[in-house]
Amino acid sequence: MNNLKSTVKLLLVDDHVMLLDGLKMLLKNESGIEILAEATTAEEALLALDRYPVNFVITDINLPGMSGIALSKKIKELHPSIKILVLSMFNEKSKVNEMINHGVNGYILKNTGKKELLEAIGKIWNGGLFFSDEIIETLMKASASEDKPVDEINLTKREIEIVKMISTELTNGEIAEKLFLSERTVETHRKNIFKKTGSKSVVGLMNYAYDHGMIEKK
Repeated sequence: MNNLKSTVKLLLVDDHVMLLDGLKMLLKNESGIEILAEATTAEEALLALDRYPVNFVITDINLPGMSGIALSKKIKELHPSIKILVLSMFNEKSKVNEMINHGVNGYILKNTGKKELLEAIGKIWNGGLFFSDEIIETLMKASASEDKPVDEINLTKREIEIVKMISTELTNGEIAEKLFLSERTVETHRKNIFKKTGSKSVVGLMNYAYDHGMIEKK
């Protein structure tokens, strides 16, 4: 993966050894990615984080003992800079929302291929978020009846423009550069957008934008 800014130092977490072996086979020869450790429980994963300079975790939700949801929350509390990609067979709204609320950077399903896995790692490592189409669709369907009508949002043209840029995974700095604004101004717009739409995460905002015709589903 030549587009990575620095080395991704991975911790792989799954209670199925066969899946761990498969992930290692997929990723071991990828440039810019180094697998430092693996764990079959959340407790092992937390020990590994104390032992190795991990900066990126790929974890399942369904783990023995402490769940992947609790693990993600703990990681973000203890090591907020570590990126977390969820790799799971579950796509229920409740589980996805819990993981998003705990600050994970991406969520893909176990039926994904190598191409999407590498794309997810690359986008997350370079500062973006990555959610598979199936996850986005699950959230969209679940939230369709919960949103306010468009005329109650009252977003300005500038705010809608910024929503569209957020949907392309641009950072605040990149948006500021394109719109000739200061990064602080973009951050203020961003806070207002989240407040007006009632969104608690970027994924929630994207669901809202899809449902109200601000952006098209990819």
